[in-house]
Amino acid sequence: MSKSFGRVRAVDDLSFDVPAGAVTAFLGPNGAGKTTTLRMILGLVAPTSGETAVAGVPYRDLDRPLEHVGAVLEATAFHPGLSAYQHLEAMRVAAGLGSERVGQVLADVDLGTAAHRRIGGFSLGMRQRLALATALLGRPHTLVLDEPANGLDPTGMRWLRGFLRGYALDGNSVLVSTHVLTEIQQIADHVVIISGGRLRWSGPFDGDRALEELYLEVAG
Repeated sequence: MSKSFGRVRAVDDLSFDVPAGAVTAFLGPNGAGKTTTLRMILGLVAPTSGETAVAGVPYRDLDRPLEHVGAVLEATAFHPGLSAYQHLEAMRVAAGLGSERVGQVLADVDLGTAAHRRIGGFSLGMRQRLALATALLGRPHTLVLDEPANGLDPTGMRWLRGFLRGYALDGNSVLVSTHVLTEIQQIADHVVIISGGRLRWSGPFDGDRALEELYLEVAG
């Protein structure tokens, strides 16, 4: 797929797969086209050419999409006056999901003790956890996360790595966009590297030093 904004080619003839049962690191420096690509996957931006699919189906054609794809593109789109519980309950009702899901996802992301606190008082790390809880409401088989480690302290980073590793081991697909290789290399099974909107490398990740050097070259 490709995407142009006027004369700017943000994504240029990009193609890759995200395997099930694996954590795929989507790597590239800031401005490489990662977020535009994720937005095309989720149907928020139409490709100039080409197409994307989740389990073989374009996102727009998915029945009950929250039960197929959970996404976190930003951790700031919350009403500050709502509590975490109220936010998740509103999302659950809108999606027609079971009433038990709110408590379950709050526990999954370790926000149970903060469930009734106003989101306006949350740290960025807590907002990241709440965004992930929102993505998990439908028990999706695919997670699409854009820079999910932003705002997390070292303890939060360890928790996130363990959570994503476990989610993938349950047979789900996890696509994690980041510009920091060290944030993901401990758990990545598959790596996609882009620069200037173009694919530079895609394939399994086994700690290959040459791949790390390639990314350092791409990242400048």
